[in-house]
Amino acid sequence: MNLQDFSNVYFLGIGGIGMSALARWFKANLFCVSGYDKSPSQITQELISEGISVIFEENNHLIPNNFTAENTLVVYTPAIPQESSLLQFFREKDYKILKRAEALGLITQDNFTIAIAGTHGKTTTTSMVAHLLAFAEKPVTAFVGGITQNYATNLLLSNDPNAYVVVEADEYDRSFLTLNPNIAIITATDADHLDIYQNHSTVQEAFEMFVKKIKIGGDLFYKNGLPLKIENHIHSATFGLQKGEYQAKNIRIQDGNFVFDVLTPKSILENVHLRVPGYHNILNALAAISVAQNLQIPDETIAKGIAEFKGVKRRFEYILKTDKIIQIDDYAHHPEEIRAFLTAVRMLYPEKHITAIFQPHLYTRTRDFASEFSQALSLADRLILLDIYPAREKPIEGVHSKMLIEKAQTTEKLLCTKENLLQIIQILDFDVVVTIGAGDIDRLVQPIRQILEKK
Repeated sequence: MNLQDFSNVYFLGIGGIGMSALARWFKANLFCVSGYDKSPSQITQELISEGISVIFEENNHLIPNNFTAENTLVVYTPAIPQESSLLQFFREKDYKILKRAEALGLITQDNFTIAIAGTHGKTTTTSMVAHLLAFAEKPVTAFVGGITQNYATNLLLSNDPNAYVVVEADEYDRSFLTLNPNIAIITATDADHLDIYQNHSTVQEAFEMFVKKIKIGGDLFYKNGLPLKIENHIHSATFGLQKGEYQAKNIRIQDGNFVFDVLTPKSILENVHLRVPGYHNILNALAAISVAQNLQIPDETIAKGIAEFKGVKRRFEYILKTDKIIQIDDYAHHPEEIRAFLTAVRMLYPEKHITAIFQPHLYTRTRDFASEFSQALSLADRLILLDIYPAREKPIEGVHSKMLIEKAQTTEKLLCTKENLLQIIQILDFDVVVTIGAGDIDRLVQPIRQILEKK
């Protein structure tokens, strides 16, 4: 299929972080873009201000009249239910319909593509790679699954037809198998999305299938110790803390930043400064450094670029930072991500009382990793648990937040709804308060900040 066969693109779930980046790309490439989302958000407001029409009602009569089956490509996110009336309408009228990942595959098929995969760390690593290329003044178009702090967007856009294309390769629904990258990164292959994969070994198999999609003569950089079968048609190297071809050595904290040396097959980068905290972010940086060095970016430029990387919104994002109260927001929604995040918080603030406010994401994930969630959340001194955010799922009998709080070893713990959280915030005292989750907990971040500022 050729994208030039279409003049219009309609997005179902246009407010999603990945979908909105695609919508912006099509708009910039002179397609007429419109879409639907279930509720307004900051992203949909921005899209509307950029000239993209967005509706919030599943009513096919609101689709622009010129968006016909002959000239319109429909792109949808897996978050859209199969019974969606709009999706059914487009199917019945014989529109050409693609999943988001399939559309991304079409966009990248003729470009030099760098794909970042992994059950954790994709978004930060993708934004790091894109940032290092941009910092080195290389032409780059990047589709990021978050809002980069350096560029305040989820899409970096180059007009150069030979630009590097950097994409976040999502394992959900095996979406990443639509890509054929020249360079790939794999950060982690932990069990996740068991509603799709059933078990951990099936997750591993999907990542090995992704490795096979790397172009002949391409490169794979992956975390040391991952049990991957590497194909003979590609080059590969590992990165890790103390182990791997790309290693972080002499790790220390200086003025709130992680500082370390990087040993590579070609050289040593000394005193690399990283302002996004945590050992997991050092691993992400190593992955990005390996790609940058592979693309012949000078070591000095790489080190300066890493030092200037500000991170991604909702990834260890400081919301409030005073002498008395620290507020941090993070997108973590898997037990290993929560463990890494809270460990980093504890390293930076070892003497302070840490309150974690967590909104579980998906009934299936809560059910499948209940014990692991409880253990990871026990790293906080106080735990406040919100109701499960269902996203695309229907409730599962017997699965609820109470499952997690019962097993958590935190000394202070309580359940509450989103509606009464702010009342609780007004009553309690805080040193460090962190909000965690991939649902709609982000809408509570600023109201929490306003209460904390008054304190």
